[in-house]
Amino acid sequence: MQKRRVVITGIGPVTPVGTGKDLFWENLKLGRSGIAKIKDFESPEWQVIDVKIAGEVKDFSLEKYFTDQRLLKTLNKDTDKVTQFAVVAAKLAIDDSLIDFSKLNTERVSTFVGTGIGGIQTTCADQIALLAGGQKKIGVRSIIRLMPNAPSGYIGILWGLKGRAKNDSTACASGLDSMLDALNWIRLNKADVVITGGTEATIHPLSMASFSNMGALSKRDCPPEAASCPFSKERDGFIMGEGSVVCVFEELEHAKARGAKIYAEVLGGAGTCDASHITAPHETGDGAARAMTETLKDAQIKPEDVNYIHAHGTSTPLNDARETVAIKRVFGDHVKKLAITSSKSMTGHLIGAAGPAGTAACALTIQNGIITPTINYQTPDPDCDLDYVPNKAREQKINIGLVSSLGFGGHNTVLALKRYEGY
Repeated sequence: MQKRRVVITGIGPVTPVGTGKDLFWENLKLGRSGIAKIKDFESPEWQVIDVKIAGEVKDFSLEKYFTDQRLLKTLNKDTDKVTQFAVVAAKLAIDDSLIDFSKLNTERVSTFVGTGIGGIQTTCADQIALLAGGQKKIGVRSIIRLMPNAPSGYIGILWGLKGRAKNDSTACASGLDSMLDALNWIRLNKADVVITGGTEATIHPLSMASFSNMGALSKRDCPPEAASCPFSKERDGFIMGEGSVVCVFEELEHAKARGAKIYAEVLGGAGTCDASHITAPHETGDGAARAMTETLKDAQIKPEDVNYIHAHGTSTPLNDARETVAIKRVFGDHVKKLAITSSKSMTGHLIGAAGPAGTAACALTIQNGIITPTINYQTPDPDCDLDYVPNKAREQKINIGLVSSLGFGGHNTVLALKRYEGY
């Protein structure tokens, strides 16, 4: 039986390089970094943290996107920042798709949104309140603010979407896992539309302290915008980012019937586990390579059909070298014809939203025929010797691209996107 085909019909980014598809895409094309000094870096809680730069979402407020005062009161009172990012990203994606839920059976519309860490802002603030003032200082909303399924739940509630609503939490692969699940849910004829992506709000002293102590964050003495340098020899760790990217995944015939704009087709995907180490990628790139190979198989394409990869590309010494090894294992001699980029050079690492950010970038790359650069590429590394589209965007027609997310726990997830040409 032929698989139901799935396409992307809406894109909603809330990221350090811009909120909204157009600003997100424009800044990625131009290689503009969203990384800067943390806005509250002089506050007492940040003084004890040795990393004070990050990719923060600029000038974010719910009031810019919602006007209903009762709704705004509820969201501000009942939701953590991780959920607020997600509902705005969902609104942007839904508006971009021009989908009208009043004309659909909303039991056939699902919501899959991943987050690696969930409501850490609420967790930390309420723990302080509990220790300072006892149980009476903790409100009844603490749990609904911090729970990682809150973003998908609230999106379903706000738009009346009655299909399955769920959360994936697989560290940095969370959002791409949700997208993979969305692809397969539509293929299984369980839904016609899935609002899907990832969200994260981890720019907090606790998470920054832990990531820094494990040696994961960059401590380079350079301008903040130059600190994230995937695949360059100077790389010494990633930059924490925040935000949400949500897309509308839709069954092809359903999209065509309503005259939807189509950014790209989601051809296939796969996920694997390294089963070797809780934080370090497998030294041979085994898990990442198998995820790419299984994706090619699922999408029914050959390695030579692919000409672009939006890599995980964190700017850590281990990830970038071992991801390069994995790509070489899968693509062999064809690897020299691949263009590879990492938008984390501009956004920082969005953790659970990283894969969806890559998916949005890949879809827009395919649609526009422009490959966004990997900025801050300074010195070639013998262990990273592929074409990373350094520092400047490139005009090039892309037919098929892969998006990769590799997460703590050994999670490896890959999607394949293809140019849609109306057949």
